[in-house]
Amino acid sequence: MNNHHLILGELVDFITGETITDTHDERYRQKLAKILVTTKGYHKYNIKPRCNLLVKAADKSAIVTVDFKVILNEKVCMIVKYAPGSLVTRHRPALAASRLIAPYQVPVVVVTNGEDTNILDGSTGNITGYGFESIPSKAELNDIVAKKHFDPVPINKAEIESRIMYAYEVDGSCPCDNTICRIKS
Repeated sequence: MNNHHLILGELVDFITGETITDTHDERYRQKLAKILVTTKGYHKYNIKPRCNLLVKAADKSAIVTVDFKVILNEKVCMIVKYAPGSLVTRHRPALAASRLIAPYQVPVVVVTNGEDTNILDGSTGNITGYGFESIPSKAELNDIVAKKHFDPVPINKAEIESRIMYAYEVDGSCPCDNTICRIKS
């Protein structure tokens, strides 16, 4: 088996309409996409799925995926990072991603395992909500970002965050995990 995930066939992506591989993990992502649109009031065009992020640590680099970027007024205002297992272990790499996915600090970070959700303040890392019902609606996110400055992430901090993301997402990951693209140096 060359793939890290059990392939269940194909499905149509709720956001893009593309045919993609059906896995247990992808079903959770699709569930979340539907919540964002049908319950939280986002338009499909506000949500960009499967965003590649280049991360580096010393002479090593890889491309990892941020599951969703939520864009309002041409700014990334929220990211969603899905991974199975414990949520608390996903906080730090998701915060790192929020400092790398755009040239500024993304204000809201959602961490989910598909069954539960933590909402984090991107700047402080503090938990601001628990559960799917706490994911900010489009109107709530607009209110949150109205008070934010979208401060640029300093280069040295971005380098540190990139190393953190690499350590959490790439080092020690299964070599057959095709959701990570290791780049030979």
